[in-house]
Amino acid sequence: MTDDAYLFLADHTAGSGWQGTPVSVTGELECLQTPAVRAWLGAHQTDAASPALRVAPPEQTGMIPEGAERLPVPLTEEELDRVRRAGATDQVAAVEKELLSYRDSEEGRDALLHKALAAGVPAHRIVELSGVDPTALPTPRT
Repeated sequence: MTDDAYLFLADHTAGSGWQGTPVSVTGELECLQTPAVRAWLGAHQTDAASPALRVAPPEQTGMIPEGAERLPVPLTEEELDRVRRAGATDQVAAVEKELLSYRDSEEGRDALLHKALAAGVPAHRIVELSGVDPTALPTPRT
């Protein structure tokens, strides 16, 4: 795993597999205005609005298709959160929203933590969003 997010170009000829989150759905990213990113986009004859331009948060960079053109980029915490939410399934996104609102309440804590784990929200995201101590996470039910 790397600490950098990556911009990469999705291969639309690939039959299947993870193709990242389109930059166009993440909202404005500051890095898109940097000379390095603008030069990289120009070298690949594309722009920020291209459907082929994708972004992957640090924990997902290992899933970028092999051979894809890629560029490491710094993202602010707020941008990184938007990228993660944009790439999440509807179920995961809904649970993550609940976890964010949980920070202000203790009510229903265990049920919400179980729900988040069952939805596939990674433990590190649950801790980050809810503010709970990692040792407070329940063991997943089987």
